[in-house]
Amino acid sequence: MTDYQTITASRADGVGLITLNRPESLNALSSTLFGEFYAEFESMDADPDVRAIVVTGAGDRAFSAGADIKEMKRLADQGVTPPSGRFAENGWNLANSRTPTIGALNGLCYGGGAVMASSFDIRIGCERTKFRFLAVTYGRLNSTWTLPNVVGMAIAKELIFTGRVVEPEEALEYRLLNRLVPPGDVLPTAMEIASGIAGNDPRMVQGAKRLLHKGIGADYRRQLDNERNAGQNELKATSIEEGFKDFIERKGL
Repeated sequence: MTDYQTITASRADGVGLITLNRPESLNALSSTLFGEFYAEFESMDADPDVRAIVVTGAGDRAFSAGADIKEMKRLADQGVTPPSGRFAENGWNLANSRTPTIGALNGLCYGGGAVMASSFDIRIGCERTKFRFLAVTYGRLNSTWTLPNVVGMAIAKELIFTGRVVEPEEALEYRLLNRLVPPGDVLPTAMEIASGIAGNDPRMVQGAKRLLHKGIGADYRRQLDNERNAGQNELKATSIEEGFKDFIERKGL
């Protein structure tokens, strides 16, 4: 197991868990945290025994409050590119990972934390989970490709243009959250969903994710053709005997 400074990580029963672990800084996205998180995430994503990945934040205040501004100022004074400069490509790898991802969003998701959260496949939140897509308020740009695919174009424009706080109930209404649960249930709910995913055929779960992403913006016919072509090639159906093994054995067929 790798020793990390700013995250913790574990793998068990097909589920990987990564915790952003800078609670004293509201899990701000420092250079070290960026590097450690993506190194561990990419390792989990490449591990065939990991079939779902849950990401959460340490403490009871924030998933992540965004970029580490103090570090960004120090790096800028030194002429060094801050970690946010690497977020675009890393964010692409996160959103388009082989493995399904679940955000256990235990608190604030601001700035880069909101961008990261919008890149997950599924998001679980609580009464402390608030979002702010802050880039335009400090002269930057992000979330224009992740957010519309989660909440739709009109809501994405509002949230990106204004940079306002999105309250938990709004987030559920906008589908920024899949579920809104009591604070103590955020991580257990995410882990329960992850365990359910891990128990399914990983070839089909991962194939379904690829097809869903491939179908964004395509008409229904193209989406159907994509699914049919995949089913005839790389995603050929499991045999009846294997796919329904438990039912067949239970019924004595």
